[in-house]
Amino acid sequence: MRVTGLITSLLLSLMLAACSGTETRPAETDDFAAGQYRYFKWRSEPLKNTANSSDPVYALDPAIRRHVNTTLAEKGYVLDPERAQFSVDYFFAVGMREGQKSEVATNISTHPTVLPNRQADGATVDNAYALGGVKKTSNIALQFNDVQKKQEVWHVIITKIVEDDNMTETSRLDRSVQQAIRQALRPLPKAG
Repeated sequence: MRVTGLITSLLLSLMLAACSGTETRPAETDDFAAGQYRYFKWRSEPLKNTANSSDPVYALDPAIRRHVNTTLAEKGYVLDPERAQFSVDYFFAVGMREGQKSEVATNISTHPTVLPNRQADGATVDNAYALGGVKKTSNIALQFNDVQKKQEVWHVIITKIVEDDNMTETSRLDRSVQQAIRQALRPLPKAG
């Protein structure tokens, strides 16, 4: 019975990761694994929002740092700036993709089409505009650098289609970042 529960929870987590709308593109982990790293630090200091800006990076910065620290700790890595063997840094950028399907799309056809001899209702037209155009993406690149060699040893790029550009609910943002970071760091080996 215990094995069945374990398999069920594993399959559920895999399905949730697959449906999250998050795409990760990790580099090969050979260079990172060869370093036999255990200790890490952040390459830059946390952002301070002294001007009370509404830029989303000020909400993302603490979430990214917290979830990278937690996920790396689960793999056995220790945040210790004094003994750090590798450093972690991230880059955030907004992008655009054309013709991408929205993860909340429920229509049969998510792209605008022409149907001859048929009167389209207003909802169909609105959905065609909303679902068929350019989609905004949030992109985070995590970069791991060897402290001694001052060279990149691993990176991963995370891309997620932004469904709600005006999302102010920090708990939803935090959950989304947590899922993306966990998915992105999955290929990393456990600490030696």
